[in-house]
Amino acid sequence: MTAIQTLTSLVPILSVFFFLVLLRLPAKQAMPISLILTGLSSYFIWQVPFLQMLAASVEGLVIALIILWIVFGAILLLKVLQQTGATAAIKHGFTQISPDKRVQLIIVAWLFGSFLEGAAGFGTPAAIAAPLLVALGFSPISAVVLALIADSSAVSFGAVGTPAIVGIGQGAQNVSIEQVAQIAVTAIGIDIIAAALIPLIMVCIYCRFFSDVKSWYQGLVIAPFTIFCAFAFTLPAYCVAWLFGPEFPSVLGGMIGLAMVSPLARLGFLLPKSAVEQKQAEDHTQPLTMSLTRAWAPYVIVAALLVVTRLNELPFKSLLQSMHLQWANILASNISVSVMPLYLPGSLFIVTAFFSIWLQKGRMRQLQTALNESTRMLLPSIIALGAAVPMVRIFLQSGVNDASLPAMPMALAELVAQYLSGVWLYMAPLVGALGSFIAGSATFSNLMFASFQQTLANESGLDQQLVLALQMLGANAGNMIAVVNVVAAASVVGLHGREGEVIRYTLLPMFYYCFAASTVALLLWL
Repeated sequence: MTAIQTLTSLVPILSVFFFLVLLRLPAKQAMPISLILTGLSSYFIWQVPFLQMLAASVEGLVIALIILWIVFGAILLLKVLQQTGATAAIKHGFTQISPDKRVQLIIVAWLFGSFLEGAAGFGTPAAIAAPLLVALGFSPISAVVLALIADSSAVSFGAVGTPAIVGIGQGAQNVSIEQVAQIAVTAIGIDIIAAALIPLIMVCIYCRFFSDVKSWYQGLVIAPFTIFCAFAFTLPAYCVAWLFGPEFPSVLGGMIGLAMVSPLARLGFLLPKSAVEQKQAEDHTQPLTMSLTRAWAPYVIVAALLVVTRLNELPFKSLLQSMHLQWANILASNISVSVMPLYLPGSLFIVTAFFSIWLQKGRMRQLQTALNESTRMLLPSIIALGAAVPMVRIFLQSGVNDASLPAMPMALAELVAQYLSGVWLYMAPLVGALGSFIAGSATFSNLMFASFQQTLANESGLDQQLVLALQMLGANAGNMIAVVNVVAAASVVGLHGREGEVIRYTLLPMFYYCFAASTVALLLWL
C-alpha cells in the first residue's frame, strides 16, 4: 500500500476528527464535507467504482432513516411524558432515592442504561437515558456525554447478546457457540476490573465540568459508592454469562444492579455525609399529583416490550420480523440492505408514546404538541446522519475496487499489525474501537475485525480467546465516540452543533477503557 493510499484510508477518520473535533464545526456541516472527501479519495485513489460507491451511499441512506426513526421515537416518548407531567414525577421520585445528581447519574445512565443496552442495543440506551438525565436537571451536553460513557461495559451483551453471538460468532473463523460463550466470559471477566472505574470517571467528569461547583474532589469523594455500583452490574453479569451464556448478562446485570443500588442509595450506603444530609432535607417535600408508578409505566412498558420481542423462545420476535423489506444487490452491486420496521425500537417507542397519552390521562392536544416538537428537533439531524452513514458505508464497502486493495478498515488494521504486532494486547482493543467509531456498532466492529484479530493472535503467539475478548471490549469503548451514536444521542436532547465537543469529552474515557482492558489481560491472563 502506497503512502497516498494509506492517507486515503485515513480520510474518513481524519476528516471527521479535523472538522468535527478540532474545527468544532456542527455535524450538519462537518459530515457532508467528510462524505465528499471520502467519496473523492475512494474513487480516484482507492479506485472504488462509482456504482459501488453509489450503492454504498444508498445503503447508508436507508440505515440513516432507520436511525432517525429510532431517534424520533425516543424524542416523541420524552415529549409526551413532558406534556403529561410524568417527567416531573420521575424527577421527584429520584429525589426520594437521593437528590444527589451523582447518585441519579449512576442509577439512570450506568444501571438503567445497561439494562436497556442488554434489551435493545443499537443506540437505545443513550436515546432514553440522555433525555431522562435532562429531565432530572442535567444540561444537554452533560447528559449526552455521560450517557455515552455509561453505555460501554454493557455493550458486550447488547441486544440480547448480538455483539457476541453475531459479531464474534460470525466474524471469527471456525468458532463454535461454546467457544463464543467462553470468549464472552473472558471479556466480562476482564471487564470486572477494567470497568470498575467507569462510574467514577462519569461522576468526576460531571463534577469537574458540568456541576455548579466545578471540582474533581466532589467526584472522588463518592468513589466507594461508584465502585460498588460498578461491581453491582459487572459481577452479576459475569455470573449470568458463566451460567447461561451471552444473551442476558447485561439485561439481568442491569436489573440486579438497580434492585441492589436503589434501596441502598436511599439508606445512604457508602455515600458521603453531605449527600445523606441533603436527602434528609429533601424528604419533607410534597409528592406530585401523578403517582410514581404511572409516571414510570411507559419506560417499564418499553423495557418489557424490548425484552419479549427479542427472545427467540417467544412468538413476538418472528411476528414483528415478518414485515421484512429488502433491497438486494443495490444497483447490481454486492450490497444489500433490509429493514424490519415493526421490529425497530423506534416503533416500540412510538406505540408506547401513544399509549402513554391514554395511560397518563393526557389530551390529544398534548400529543399533537409532542409530535410537532419531536419533528422540529429531528430536522437538523437529517443532514448530519444523511451524510455520516453513507460516508461510513463507502469506507466499509471499499473492498470492491480496481486497485486490488482490501477494504479501508482492514487495510488500516493490517498496517498497524505490520509494525505493532509485538504489543498486540494493547492494540487489539484499539482496533475494536476503530470499528465502532466508524461503523457506530460494536456488532459490526466484531464482524469486521474478529477474523483479523484471530490471525494476529496466532502470528503473535497470543491466546486467540483472549485477543477476541479484547476486540469485544475495544468495540465497547469505541461506542463512546462513535460518530453515528454521538449525532443520534445529541439529536434526542436537541443538542445540535456540539457533536465535536461531545467527542472531546468521551475520547479520554475511551482510551482509558482500552488501556485498562489490555493491562488487566496482560497481568491476569498471561
